[in-house]
Amino acid sequence: MKVIGNIIWFVVVGLLSFIIWTLVGIFWCITIIGIPFGVQCIKIGCFSVFPFGKTIKTNFDKHPIANIIWLIFFGWEIAIGYVFASIILCITIIGIPFGKQCFKLASLSLLPFGASY
Repeated sequence: MKVIGNIIWFVVVGLLSFIIWTLVGIFWCITIIGIPFGVQCIKIGCFSVFPFGKTIKTNFDKHPIANIIWLIFFGWEIAIGYVFASIILCITIIGIPFGKQCFKLASLSLLPFGASY
């Protein structure tokens, strides 16, 4: 079932999400200060291609300062967007698995530093 979910996700959301996250990550990597943020954007992009069958474990304690900076400036806006998309998807029965994947991406985009999947 996760193969079918990943295929549908890739066609509808995954490819576009990967391209956007990767472009933002490359943009961040232009400056030396932005490299850690760019690397996290690229990691989120790689996860967003095929999220079905993967679990996320966030570890705030690994990089607390970087997570706080990310949370204040970027994370909460992105996470709210994923949560709204998730709520809209969960309204229908067919969209519930995709809504769950959006919730995963919301938690990853909220605190990406130190997260593993």
